[in-house]
Amino acid sequence: MKPKYGKKRWIALLASFAILFSMVPPSTGQASELDKVNKELKQLQSEMRAAELKQQEAKSTKAEAQKMVVKTTKDMNVLLGEIDKKANEMVSVATQIDTSESNLETTAHELQEVNHRIEDRGKLLDTRVRLMYTNGFVSYIDVLFSATSFSDFLDRIDSLQSIAAQDKEILAEHKRDKQLVVQKKQEIETELKRVKLLYAKLDSAKKDLMLKEKEKEVMIASYNEQIDESDEASEEQERLLMEFAQKRADLIRKKNSLNRPKPTQKSPQRVYTYTGGKLGVPLAADYYISSKFGSRTDPINGKSGAFHSGIDMAVAGGTPIYAAENGAVILAEWWSGYGNCVIIDHGNGLWSLYGHIKNGGIKVKKGDTVKRGDKIAEVGATGRATGNHLHFEVRLNGERVDPEDYLK
Repeated sequence: MKPKYGKKRWIALLASFAILFSMVPPSTGQASELDKVNKELKQLQSEMRAAELKQQEAKSTKAEAQKMVVKTTKDMNVLLGEIDKKANEMVSVATQIDTSESNLETTAHELQEVNHRIEDRGKLLDTRVRLMYTNGFVSYIDVLFSATSFSDFLDRIDSLQSIAAQDKEILAEHKRDKQLVVQKKQEIETELKRVKLLYAKLDSAKKDLMLKEKEKEVMIASYNEQIDESDEASEEQERLLMEFAQKRADLIRKKNSLNRPKPTQKSPQRVYTYTGGKLGVPLAADYYISSKFGSRTDPINGKSGAFHSGIDMAVAGGTPIYAAENGAVILAEWWSGYGNCVIIDHGNGLWSLYGHIKNGGIKVKKGDTVKRGDKIAEVGATGRATGNHLHFEVRLNGERVDPEDYLK
């Protein structure tokens, strides 16, 4: 009996059946597992979004606190200038007080001398009075009419005129001396009261300024505490985001595995699994390491003992950045203090991270697969950076490790 179909026709039919079988949807178990993975991915994405919002809130709080630190520091510097000004004025007034007290002391000596002169004049007057009134009260008329001759009368008139003139001068000197000393003493006492009052006012103003300075110091300390708390919150959210990224990478890998065509379908699978060896240097241009992995002084706040999670490779802005190894891009966006950031999953728990990429400098997107040496970004200074450089980080199973161990 002659076959219904020829050999070529049978081969074509078999190929068609193979294609049909390969297109058969996953089994019920696979579909259920895939749905579960998709739900977990959706939930994880929601959690990541919440963590990102908290991180942004912490960054916003920190930025506001930093702005207030700058403003309050400026205000405090103005206060310090005012305090110095008041202190200098107080020194000047204190000198005036010393001068016034010295003048008052001099005036006291002068008053004492005047009193001596008044006392001496009093003795002179007493002597003259005793001579004139030895036998009781004697008027000028009695003295004149007691003259024994006209010549004696003229002599008596001259004597009386001399005595009267002398009395008048003595009394005038008494009056001048007393008025002069009393006036001078009053002037100095008034001046002394004035400068002492001025000194008291300056001292009060200075104390008030110093109190305000203390208030500003307390405010700055409070803002710095907010900054530290925001940093801690940001670091905690960053840790969570890294954990979420790890979970997302695992779920995507699992999802790809469930969606992977059956072995009968001959289609290439781009699965990157790091098997060891050195990573490629992410920069082709000359660079120097400005900060190593490990403990260091924080370049932003100057605090010692800060942990640096990667190496900083200083180079000009815009310098191309290359993938250190084959892998899948699991993050290509702004990432907290890293600024614009790319993370590549190389498989077997090894990630590489590229931070502080310039704005518009990310050349890949999440989900892309890259090969070692592919250009992925350009150097910048975004995020928590003080200048253009590449922050290169390596993580093994989520833990930060020294990148130089993988580059040397």
